[in-house]
Amino acid sequence: MSVGSVRRSGRVVVIGVGILGAGVGWNLSRQGAEVVFIDEGRPGEGVTNWSFSWVNASNKTRRRSYFDLNVAGMAAYRELARAIGPDSWWYPGGHLRWADDPAAEARFLETAELLAGWDYRVEVCTGAEVRRRLEPALRVPDRTPILFYPDEAWVHGRHLVGRLVGRAVESGAELRSGTAVCDIGVGTDGSVRSVTLSDGSRLDADSVVNAAGPGASRVAGLIARHLPMRREPGVVTRIGCARVPVHRAMHAPHVEIRPDGDASVVLHSREIDALIDTVEDPGELARLLHESAKRVVPELGHARIARTRVAHRPIPADGFPSVGAVPAVPGYYEAVSHSGITLGPVIGRLLASEILSGQRDEMLADFRPERFPESGS
Repeated sequence: MSVGSVRRSGRVVVIGVGILGAGVGWNLSRQGAEVVFIDEGRPGEGVTNWSFSWVNASNKTRRRSYFDLNVAGMAAYRELARAIGPDSWWYPGGHLRWADDPAAEARFLETAELLAGWDYRVEVCTGAEVRRRLEPALRVPDRTPILFYPDEAWVHGRHLVGRLVGRAVESGAELRSGTAVCDIGVGTDGSVRSVTLSDGSRLDADSVVNAAGPGASRVAGLIARHLPMRREPGVVTRIGCARVPVHRAMHAPHVEIRPDGDASVVLHSREIDALIDTVEDPGELARLLHESAKRVVPELGHARIARTRVAHRPIPADGFPSVGAVPAVPGYYEAVSHSGITLGPVIGRLLASEILSGQRDEMLADFRPERFPESGS
């Protein structure tokens, strides 16, 4: 077969079935592509399930193009909820943020002013107003300024991945769980030809999508590509409660809190993340998170710690996504990003379009894989 001819397989292998892999695969399958999902575990049960799962652009102001991509991600969620139905995964109740020290408070208010200038909706409320209108269970001083971002949301990532993969399978996609990719075969022209799995099977492949999250660097190494990643572990704990006392995601002083269905709350904290390498017992990290949460929502004192996980965030070295084709290896694509929850639907749509049409969307211009060296030394 010549280099320029149509490949016989037309098959896209998606490696990693978290929110990014599911988004790419669903978009491909609904446009008629033959998709095979590969996951070492089960869809949506890796980092996607152990994320704070906050859909936002208010925390993405370091680069305007990154902010714009996240705003597009928020819009893509609203479209997705209309397309597949919002039940059990989509919770668009807004987001709250406040501080308990003047320097942090000043930074938050400055960011809010910047965002308002970028036409991003934000309200500055008092603690008393928030308790009256939004979150009566909070313990917060009456006059504390609290930022309310009404267009933000949280997502039940595992449920969403299940919905997207289920729809893709209904359209003819194949799912192989519990097996890893151990080799990516390339032809004499350097393009992707096959994928070999740890269960011994080998699949012909027209394209592969590296959406392997924390394992993305290893997968890139299979084609001799160096994808530098940060080491940034994070601890998330779920606490069970008879009644969930909060209604939306929030960044309170020293702890992040959000609902997680009818009987569970998710807790995370950057401050607690910083202790991961010095505290051997994840249970101790969970207890610290619970203590911080009780100071903000006293009713959580009656809750019990259910499950805790330390997960490694899939963050390329410069902190920005790596999305799109790697020109040196035709047929190989990356979908690797922190903030995968916010970006999943928009990256899924844009990358699927690129794979099918060959056209590169300008929205991804700053996040192309070729900004990293294409091979290790």
